[in-house]
Amino acid sequence: MTDKIGSLIIDLEGLQISPEEKDLLNHPVVGGVILFARNYETRAQLTRLCHQIRSARKKPVLIMADQEGGRVQRFVHDFTRLPYMAAFGGIYDQDPATACKMAHDCGWLMAIELLSAGIDQSLAPVLDLNKGVSTVIGRRAFHSKPEYVIKIATAFMNGMHEAGMASTGKHFPGHGSVILDSHVAAPFDDRTIQEIDQDDMIPFAGLIKAGISAIMAAHIVYPKVDKMPVGFSRYWLQDILRQRLGFKGVIFSDDLNMEGANISANCPDRIMAAREAGCDFTLLCNNRKGVIEALDSLSASSQQVSRDKWTALQGDFSGVHVPYNESRRWLAARAVLSKLEADMPGS
Repeated sequence: MTDKIGSLIIDLEGLQISPEEKDLLNHPVVGGVILFARNYETRAQLTRLCHQIRSARKKPVLIMADQEGGRVQRFVHDFTRLPYMAAFGGIYDQDPATACKMAHDCGWLMAIELLSAGIDQSLAPVLDLNKGVSTVIGRRAFHSKPEYVIKIATAFMNGMHEAGMASTGKHFPGHGSVILDSHVAAPFDDRTIQEIDQDDMIPFAGLIKAGISAIMAAHIVYPKVDKMPVGFSRYWLQDILRQRLGFKGVIFSDDLNMEGANISANCPDRIMAAREAGCDFTLLCNNRKGVIEALDSLSASSQQVSRDKWTALQGDFSGVHVPYNESRRWLAARAVLSKLEADMPGS
């Protein structure tokens, strides 16, 4: 069994692997692939692509995607159309037990559909708060109340785990209180650590206690806490996340090609800074030139993830040998979720 794999998660350009991408996948700094809508045409094609990725590589590889629901769902055709997570929050206001049951079933269904295609992990659930402030979070969040988010997100997470998929809470310590979108800007939040601790960070603390597998760090600067964005901050990742909150799982950076990660014009610098701060895995997407620069300049020995970390993210494919669409549970969950999605207005 392989002891370590590379820490860099890269993307692919199309529906199948190019010769260049085969070489990239076998670089010792690379450990995983994140797929986007451009990599998807049909379920059969996606399954072939996942097989190609694994066959092209000599070491194990993690394959992941963002399949949250709502407007963040990479694969739609041949998959169940998932609702915004805020739909469960709305139901929770009236009927908490039903909301949690539906969220659990949604996590399970989402995970079983991806696992059956060969994907290890969806980077979910979102643990941000829906305060009506953030332009990029909004209905991706379960609720505005932290204690409600804990209940619903734990149910969703448990559904994922039941199916055999690891979970990733994002975007630590909470993206719901900033207006700017860190994909295209550098958000700042002037609150103190005490204020954040009593609000946005509560769901992360709750899900850590509930057993979440991984946490993704936000590209937000809290100048009263640390001058660096969270994903590049030893204080946030080591002192707060690891020590105070006791998190022992995997830490992901968010995409280092985002504007909120622009601490340097050089991608290798961003990767090294994130790793030195405490990120186990770093994502670099939609920047092939930056990926190649990183692979050419980074020391492979400095970019390795230990076996206990990467195996915790591997999908358990043992439960998908029977077609999921023959399952009464899947049929029932799909019917409920499809109606919920159809009844909920747009973003």
